[in-house]
Amino acid sequence: MLVVTRFRIQEDGLEAFLTPAREAVAALSRCPGFVRARLGRALDDPEMLVLAMEWQDVGSYRRALSSTDVKMNAVPLLSQAIDEPSAFEMLHSRGPEGVTDSPSAIAADGRTVRLGEAAGPTPTD
Repeated sequence: MLVVTRFRIQEDGLEAFLTPAREAVAALSRCPGFVRARLGRALDDPEMLVLAMEWQDVGSYRRALSSTDVKMNAVPLLSQAIDEPSAFEMLHSRGPEGVTDSPSAIAADGRTVRLGEAAGPTPTD
């Protein structure tokens, strides 16, 4: 699973951002299922930063966000992120370990059924 979180940080605030960013990544890295994280800055827009993380699966990432260590050290930083989707399922990857294609894990009705609707039949009067 890939998590891409973007931040807009003024250039004069970069150094103040980097210390809590490193602490956030350290806290997240202590969680089961963490694979790697990278923090980068856009070459064409020095105020745009990205934190890209890889996790074994969505459950590991969501459990990590619930840990006390992450709530104390990462959530304050993550709350500064640009409000946009950040969690992505991996469909294709290529690296030294080889090529992997994965089918989507999103249920066929995942974009139409809302919370509670799939829990059972609708009660009738």
